[in-house]
Amino acid sequence: MNNDMVIRITRYYRILNRLKSLGLEKVFAHNLADAAGVSAAIVRKDFSLLEIFGQKRGGYEILDLIASLGKILGKTDEPQTVIIIGCGRIGKALMHYNGFEPDGIKIVAGFDSDPLVYNDNIHPVPIYPINRLEEIVKGHNVDVAIITVPESATGDSYQRLVHAGIRGILNFSPITLKPTPLKDGTVPVIHNVNIALELEQLFYELQFPKR
Repeated sequence: MNNDMVIRITRYYRILNRLKSLGLEKVFAHNLADAAGVSAAIVRKDFSLLEIFGQKRGGYEILDLIASLGKILGKTDEPQTVIIIGCGRIGKALMHYNGFEPDGIKIVAGFDSDPLVYNDNIHPVPIYPINRLEEIVKGHNVDVAIITVPESATGDSYQRLVHAGIRGILNFSPITLKPTPLKDGTVPVIHNVNIALELEQLFYELQFPKR
C-alpha cells in the first residue's frame, strides 16, 4: 500500500466516523468519493485491493468499514497516544485542539525546558520538564511524538525522543530531520512539515496555474 493510498484510507476512516456520528448506517462509494475528493472508481479500487466488498445496491455497512479500515490503520479500542516536545505557540495550539480524540488519537503530555511553561497548569494536557521524557513515554506506552521546538533545539530533541523509545515523529521545526538506523536495525518514521515551504509552493502554483 503506497503513501497516497494510506492518505486516502485515513480520509475514508475520518469521513466514516463523521457519518456514524450523524446516525447513518450505510454509505455508497460515490458518497465517500465526494467527501474525500476522489472518484468513486478509486474508492472501489482501494476497497477491492483491501478485500473489502459491499453490495451493488446496498452500499457498505459503515460500522463494518470503520472496523476494517481501523484494523488496517492500527486502531484499537484504546486511544493512540502522542506527546509534544516544545510547548510554544504551535505546541499549545495542538494541545487545545479537540479534533484528535474522535479519530482515536490522544495527546497525553507536553515537554518544555522553560519552568514558566511546565509549571503552568492552565493547559488541558500536563506539561513536564524535558528530563522526565523517558519516564512519561514508558508510562503511557507512547510511540509517536510531535516536535515544535526552535531550530537550535531540533537535533537534541530528536536524539532524546529516539533514546526514549519514540519511533514516529511529526516534525514542525524549521530543520528537516532525516531518520537514522537505530541499534536494533529499525529506522524511525519521520514526517517533516515545513509550513513556510508549503505556503511558498502554494504561491508558486497560484502564479503558474495548471491548465
